Amino acid sequence: MNWIEAIIIGIVEGVTEYLPVSSTGHILLAQRTLGIPDTEASKAFAIVVQAGAILAVLGIYFQKARGMTEAVAGTMLALPGLFFQKARDMSQALIRKNPQGLLLVRNVLLAFIPVVIFGLLLEKKVDALLTGLWPTVASWFVGGVAILAVAWFKRTAAPGSRGIGLTLEQITPRIAIIIGLLQCVAMWPGTSRSLMTIVGGLLCGLNMIAAVEFSFLLGMVTLTAAAGYKFLKNYSVLFDTYSVPSMLFGCFAAWLSAFLAVKWMVSFLQKHGLQPFGYYRIGLAVLVAILLMSHVLTP
Repeated sequence: MNWIEAIIIGIVEGVTEYLPVSSTGHILLAQRTLGIPDTEASKAFAIVVQAGAILAVLGIYFQKARGMTEAVAGTMLALPGLFFQKARDMSQALIRKNPQGLLLVRNVLLAFIPVVIFGLLLEKKVDALLTGLWPTVASWFVGGVAILAVAWFKRTAAPGSRGIGLTLEQITPRIAIIIGLLQCVAMWPGTSRSLMTIVGGLLCGLNMIAAVEFSFLLGMVTLTAAAGYKFLKNYSVLFDTYSVPSMLFGCFAAWLSAFLAVKWMVSFLQKHGLQPFGYYRIGLAVLVAILLMSHVLTP
């Protein structure tokens, strides 16, 4: 993979990571189009460039991320605070300063736990059974139909209520766990982690902004864990196969494109909802299926 291909993969990752269209599926399609071999190194590269997309969301939601970090720090100081007055004072001050941050940390961790469990249990089976463009095409199509069905249901059940619903601060542990379980479905390439978490949030009663923001914050934790795990597991083959500059180019491209995509997506979803992404997924699934059947693309 040369640096131009690395940048292309980075752009594809950044643009699609937080949109409900599946970054994994789009990267797989881009790799097939560019003629990049489907190897452990190329799969690891696709995960590692997520670091750029993570940094983009961290920058956009820095205040919320800082509040969560300070709440975690306050909680960690609680134990030494049993023995040291200064640690106790710092712990109480940080927790009082960030009560909403502590709730966010709790909910994000509750939503994150299911994907850790199912990821460790099913990673090899998913790689063996669901890797390739045909499973991705099926997932694109089913996900597109699901988006249109959910949009119709929400519109029918509560006309004109797009801005009404629970806020980020009103997410309960039950809602967080349900969203976390739905995120596990995105282990199937083409499904989209963002799709499952945003739709899950909407079905649980969140308003659009809360569903999107929780999806982004949960994504920071999930993607960081996935990227770190893949890097530690495959760092030797990564450095043997790709140069450091190519990886840095890919991460930078992912950061810039994700920053622009997230800024655009929030306002777009407020105005138009998820339906356009449903039509896009169905159209892409049909197009790629035609290209596969005509042997323009290889599965």
